[in-house]
Amino acid sequence: MTNKKDVKDIIQKEETHLNNLLEQQDLTDFKGMVDELRDTWTKKQMFRTETEARFSVLQDNRYPTKAAKYWQCVREQSSYLDNLMALSFDYRRNDAKITWLEGKIDKEEDEYKRTKYQIDLDECRFGKASMEKVAKHRMREIKMWSGLKKEFNDGSFNDKDVNQHQLESYGLQYHEKAKTLNANSSESEIFNVMGQLQSLQRIKKSGELENSYKEKEKLEQHGKPKP
Repeated sequence: MTNKKDVKDIIQKEETHLNNLLEQQDLTDFKGMVDELRDTWTKKQMFRTETEARFSVLQDNRYPTKAAKYWQCVREQSSYLDNLMALSFDYRRNDAKITWLEGKIDKEEDEYKRTKYQIDLDECRFGKASMEKVAKHRMREIKMWSGLKKEFNDGSFNDKDVNQHQLESYGLQYHEKAKTLNANSSESEIFNVMGQLQSLQRIKKSGELENSYKEKEKLEQHGKPKP
């Protein structure tokens, strides 16, 4: 695992090569900022904070019920799990490349090829540090969404079937959307919002979804999977 000192060493190692890229004053300034830049790299924000998750992702007008918020937490957590797994594969490939490059450098006699391999190795090592940082924050968000799921799951809704909360949640969401419509709203926007709101109200009034739930429960109780 790459630590803070390793990151600082990677940055410092690149100073020599930045000599050809930066003007002398900029290079001097860079050298004087290595500790600060390492600190910046370490504490830079990656992904959303809990504050952002609560007010931006789980905004009340979009997810107006605890059930709606819970199920969005499930989606968010699942997405970050997928990201973490994909990153794990990339990390393994990068580690394999590091090992391969180290072997090539030891055996290579051609100066150009050896230099090129060394550049690739330095890049892979910095990439490794970056991937470890991303993984840490992916896991941080996975744990954050887990805590939020527990907070919103108060036993007042079905946490096994996402479908069962949606009639109420979407009804409240589109009710709020309808309030924002005005004379400046486009015809297509009005048609879409009011059409979905009216459909939600009709479905609720008819009880057709409740009948579907009851039928499904009966089939499950008798051990017969729904066709």
